[in-house]
Amino acid sequence: MRFLAGVVAGLLLLTGTGASHAVVRIANDRGGSIAYYIERYEKLRAARQSVVIDGLCASACTIVLGTIASDDICVTSKARLAFHAAWDFGRNGRAFTHRAATRMLYSMYPSPIQQWLDRRGGLTSRTVFLQGKQLHGMYRECDLDPWPSAKR
Repeated sequence: MRFLAGVVAGLLLLTGTGASHAVVRIANDRGGSIAYYIERYEKLRAARQSVVIDGLCASACTIVLGTIASDDICVTSKARLAFHAAWDFGRNGRAFTHRAATRMLYSMYPSPIQQWLDRRGGLTSRTVFLQGKQLHGMYRECDLDPWPSAKR
């Protein structure tokens, strides 16, 4: 019986069945390089993985909203998204707002997120948070119990 189960599992892996049901959980992700997140989420989208936002998803982490289909994203009661303008370091080592990267970042977000940001003054050096009822009005709620965890 174990042999048969092993053969069936192997066939499922070879046919790709299971790959479309993979889930990645985002929690306590403070962001980082925009390029890194674009590449990471493009790979998740290509692999047809779903995303559970179950805590902080800040800065470049929020690119997930523009890369993964909204039907493949769910949020928990702990989900908290943090948005701000893109920044970089100048020649003197000081951080500055990178206007072109900020425009690119903004353009990646779906329309409801852009509208929400616009009502708060857009992407600026000030961080704004999307959570609770407002977030749950944009993305479906998910139950964590049956979902495996794959943290960054």
